[in-house]
Amino acid sequence: MPAKSARTPAQTGTRTAATATAGARARAGRASRPGGVRAGKDGEQPAAVGSAAADPAGKAGKAGKKGGGKSGKDKAGKKLKSGGKGTPERVPRKIYEAELFRLQAELVKMQEWVRHEGARVVTIFEGRDAAGKGSTIKRVTEFLNPRVARIAALPTPSDRQKSQWYFQRYIEHLPAAGEIVLFDRSWYNRAGVERVMGFCSREQYRRFLQQCPIFERLLVDDGIILVKYWFSVSDEEQERRFQSRLEDPMRRWKLSPMDLESITRWEDYSRAKDEMFVQTDTPDAPWYVIESVDKRRARINMIAHLLSIVPYYEVQRPPLSLPPRPPSRGYERTPRDMQTYVPDHAAMLLDGQPEAH
Repeated sequence: MPAKSARTPAQTGTRTAATATAGARARAGRASRPGGVRAGKDGEQPAAVGSAAADPAGKAGKAGKKGGGKSGKDKAGKKLKSGGKGTPERVPRKIYEAELFRLQAELVKMQEWVRHEGARVVTIFEGRDAAGKGSTIKRVTEFLNPRVARIAALPTPSDRQKSQWYFQRYIEHLPAAGEIVLFDRSWYNRAGVERVMGFCSREQYRRFLQQCPIFERLLVDDGIILVKYWFSVSDEEQERRFQSRLEDPMRRWKLSPMDLESITRWEDYSRAKDEMFVQTDTPDAPWYVIESVDKRRARINMIAHLLSIVPYYEVQRPPLSLPPRPPSRGYERTPRDMQTYVPDHAAMLLDGQPEAH
């Protein structure tokens, strides 16, 4: 991703003008892609989706030809694992961590631009269960200000919310000026789990597919930068991750009966996803596919692509320095025995005492 140089207010125009054109510039970038995402089976490389979706960071490279089991090479010359689907080699940890940290530093710059310009950014994370959405969101927000960048992960709707217009409960979570919202699943629940599991009627599903492109166009026309990601993973890799969670007591909470049932309904979810793409992959709000068999590759590809979509620049902040500490004016600290302290658990560990339960 090319470096973004700092700009002065004179170069960028007024704050209001920059905010007003941010969404237009983002839409112009989307409109330039070769074409929309073409629906295909999860776990396989999708058909032509444009350079952003197929290889957003310019590092992942393209998977080898389907079938034959022969190894290929990506753009960096890295060998791909042998396999019928050209599964890419896992990014080495050292390379991954260095690039992730660099991208996270750029995210901090983007955050400052959003706050300075009063921009509004919505990022949607959708995809298969166990496809790596949550871990990617964690890396995106790791160094960001939670008052600027927040996660919206809505629970099951209440009876009152079920009686509302479907999009209504999501609207209250949309960003105000200077905010970034990351939807960990979104209004697309209706086109996925609700459709497959029968939680909505056919009429509700039809109405959603009809209204969703209009709803998203209204958001974009109002200046919101809307970016939608679909995390794709193969059925074999999903099952492996489910099994890993079953065996790990620290991550078992991530599994629910609904997740496990998705194994037996794999093709139903595939058909629902294909239909959703046909109806909602629009020039105003296109879908970008993230191949997430390798979570490391998926994370850096997603972040690099988001940075290429948002028209940010490095905001010049005024220099800060610590003031000199003033001399004491006679304050005396309250005696320690008048306050309640937590037990020194660390001291017990250092003394070799058995762990208390």
